Formats: sequence, C-alpha cells, structure tokens
Amino acid sequence: MVSYPVPLVVGYAATRGGRWTTLSGGGREWLWHRPEPARDAVRPGDPFVDAGGMEECLPTVRGRPDHGDVWSRPWRAAGPGTIAVERPSFVLTRRITDHAGVVVADYRLAAEPGHRFIWAAHALLDLSPAARLHAPAGTRTRLYLDPDPPSEGPWPAPAGVRLDRLGPDDGTAVGAVLLDCPRAEVTDGADRLTLELECAGQPRSTALWRNLRGWPAPEPYRSIGVEPMLGAAFDLADAGPDDAAVVPAAGEVTWRLTVSAHRLAEGDTR
Repeated sequence: MVSYPVPLVVGYAATRGGRWTTLSGGGREWLWHRPEPARDAVRPGDPFVDAGGMEECLPTVRGRPDHGDVWSRPWRAAGPGTIAVERPSFVLTRRITDHAGVVVADYRLAAEPGHRFIWAAHALLDLSPAARLHAPAGTRTRLYLDPDPPSEGPWPAPAGVRLDRLGPDDGTAVGAVLLDCPRAEVTDGADRLTLELECAGQPRSTALWRNLRGWPAPEPYRSIGVEPMLGAAFDLADAGPDDAAVVPAAGEVTWRLTVSAHRLAEGDTR
C-alpha cells in the first residue's frame, strides 16, 4: 500500500474547555461538529453538551461530573501553545506542537500521590458510512450496550457485535473500550488517521462511541467517537483497581497523544 503523509493543522478554544475545534489537512476536516448554541453557555457541572470537536474528559467520561470537570471550564494560557486548568484536586496542563504536520499534544497532571482518574480525548470524527476502525485482532474489548452490564470479548466482534465498521446508520448506539490498545487507525476512502497514546506505567486504551443514529431519543443523530484513553472504563466510579490511572509518588503523570494523517497514492485502492 503506497501512501504519503498529509500535514495536519489543529485549532482549539482555551476558554471553551480547551476544546479542539479543528483537525484538518489535505482539504479534509476530521472533526465532526453539530450546531449547538448551548455549548458556548455551559457552566461547570452542567450536563454534557454535544457540539462535536474533541473535548478533554477528566477525571471521568461517564458519571459525575458528566464527561468530567474540565470541558466546561475556561483554561488559562501557560506558555506558547500551552494551556492549563486548575481544580482543587489536580492541575492539568496541555501543550500542542507541530512536528512536520504531525500533531503532538503533551499533557501533565499534577495531583496528590494515589489520586485516581480517567482521561479521554473525546474525539468526534466526521466519517463516511464506509469508514473502518483498525486495531490489533483479538484485542480484549469491553462492550457497553445500555442498559445491559458491560461484557467482554475479542476485537473486532466482542459478544458477537461487529464494531470495526462505522456505518451505515442502523439505529444503534454502542460504546466500547479496547483494553491495552494505545494505537488505533481510522480509514475512510483514501484517507487514514492514526491516534497513538504514550504513557509509562498507566493503563492505555482506545474508547469507541459508535452512534449510528441510535441516540438520543427522540431525535437521534450520527456521531462517531474514537477516544485515546488513560484508564479502562468510562466511569471512574465503576473502575476496578486496574481500570484507572493513578498518580505515583512523584505527584505527576505525563503523557503524549500523537495524531497523524496519510492518504493513499492516486490509483492505489488496496
């Protein structure tokens, strides 16, 4: 397969929870958006407002606060390309840089040793019904089909539910966590987006939200989330001993998210 790199350009809104507002390259916008004026009026503690883009979820995704406690708060400037948000129990800092068109986001969480958390880059992607999510075959995958309790099985079809296909719309909505899976790729036509998470000593996963017009009632829409994650569960309150990240004795955790894009050479359809 012959492909070439596509440089990416990223934009974010510090005063809107550090939200990634654009991730584009080669004439394509990768982030999905929906008109939702309420997003600009959120206050800490509000239910999550789904406007698309990429939201920072910390210290949980599901549960309380809904989608975490940082997406609804303004972040402050902390240096070139660097913003931070402070809470009573932690400080999160993020620095985004460009490495020849590859987007690199470096994070640092400072907190008391033993502090448990889940972090996810809640990336909602603008994908066609032909798109696919690629991860190592057999990856242990935790499947969430509300209102049933989570079940587990191997990727790409845990409990018999085929998850790598991201369309067409069929009226379903399902969540999943691919355990010990720090790297995933999305292909859509000739385009490929790769998300890779680096972090020593912490559980790394890839979460999937595949909403094929199955949520919310009574006016469902289509939204696809591919979410690099520290932890192995959506809700910190339900996370087992090994399912959350934990701040070590040094009092901080650092991690890196790398996002890159490629495109098949013209005429290569493999």
